Amino acid sequence: MKFIQTMRRETRDAAAGRRRGNESTSKDTAPSSNSQESKFQDSDDVAMFAKLPKLRDVPEGEQSELLRLKLEACSHVFDFTNDTYQKGREAKRLTLLEIVDCINSNQKSFVNASLMRAAVDMVGANIFRALHVKSRDPLAFSDPEGDEPNLEPAWPHLQIVYEFFLCFVVANNVDPKVAKQFVDQNFMMKFLDLFDSEDPRERDYLKTILHRIYGKFMALRSFIRRAMQHVFFKVIYECETHNGVGELLEILGSVINGFALPLKEEHKDFLVKALIPLHKVKFLAAFYQQLSYCMSQYVEKDRRLAYEIITSILRYWPVSTASKQVLFLNELEETLELTQPSEFHRLQDVLCRRLSMCITCPHFQVAERSLFYWNNDFVVKLINQNRHKMFPVIVAALYRNSKQHWNSAVHGLTFNVLKILMEADPQFFDECAAKSRVDEELQEQAQREREHRWEHLQKLHDAQTGAN
Repeated sequence: MKFIQTMRRETRDAAAGRRRGNESTSKDTAPSSNSQESKFQDSDDVAMFAKLPKLRDVPEGEQSELLRLKLEACSHVFDFTNDTYQKGREAKRLTLLEIVDCINSNQKSFVNASLMRAAVDMVGANIFRALHVKSRDPLAFSDPEGDEPNLEPAWPHLQIVYEFFLCFVVANNVDPKVAKQFVDQNFMMKFLDLFDSEDPRERDYLKTILHRIYGKFMALRSFIRRAMQHVFFKVIYECETHNGVGELLEILGSVINGFALPLKEEHKDFLVKALIPLHKVKFLAAFYQQLSYCMSQYVEKDRRLAYEIITSILRYWPVSTASKQVLFLNELEETLELTQPSEFHRLQDVLCRRLSMCITCPHFQVAERSLFYWNNDFVVKLINQNRHKMFPVIVAALYRNSKQHWNSAVHGLTFNVLKILMEADPQFFDECAAKSRVDEELQEQAQREREHRWEHLQKLHDAQTGAN
């Protein structure tokens, strides 16, 4: 134990000496000596780790104290923007690997609050930093899927720190009642800010660790949900872009799956205020799959929510963006598969109007995707059950397609759907077809009358101009 205390005192004295040395050299030394100072600094950093013996070389009773010293030493953050501190960085990397190996082999490592504090402080010192974020000009064209992400230069250290923190969170001997003093709300707010990192490797670790924290720290669950909601609000109403929305929604999908029934009003408000408005975001394609999964999880928990989700999707419909319309049509079909007939009856009017507009859309992908709805037996069944409201509008749209649409594939699908509707109720289909022809004739007649009136006005104008 005396040996550990001696090493701890020497480590602190060395750190204080380095700080004093840095202050003096910054005042008295010329810029030309910077490289020499860096060499001395690197040798001091190496000595800081070299003075500490291996954890396996000390008695078991002294390992906790030595582990704390190593954690304090690893709180020192190195600059990875140049090659100045290579030896020091390597010494720290080996020390981090030793700590992780020790924790994996000894599950009794974190037995007291002081050691937990040292562990959380070390993690915070390494991962909490200013992120490298590209300039986001809303007027500039960019493809978020095609742009290369900025990889974190300090990843050789960060990866091991995240691995250590994951081991810390899942360790059986880490009591959440004690650890929550250090993994608190302030820590979690900073942790969630890291999800905006451009490095997908880091976001993957963050996702795994946050999921584990949510499962273990019961007292933080409500706060984590509110913090996620805050991130979504920023994306919806402020910045429009965030690198970690997909990962947060992936965690949220698992969280929703564990909600108890009946759903609390708090969870329903989260859906209406934070999740559904995410459909308005310009870069929806970056997290569409995760968002769609969250929507389906909510509907599976409470089928009555299908009406709220579908009507909101129809309200946010991206009429000028064909690629987003296809995504909306995909999600709409998935939600309709979980919709009860009573809820479908309530939304049939708005749904029918939107579906008819998609069928006649000039963009062939939108028209194709909407016509593919008739390949879904459940959706076809719902439409047939409400055919007296829906058939007249849909049949009219299909007849316009058969005469006016430019794409041959859409023509073929249109005739297939007409055949399906005809087989569902031949008599009513004939009535709808006849009504469609009458309406079309009336529209053509109204158009001719309108053109005739404009010609008459033009002649009057020309006559008056000639007279003058």
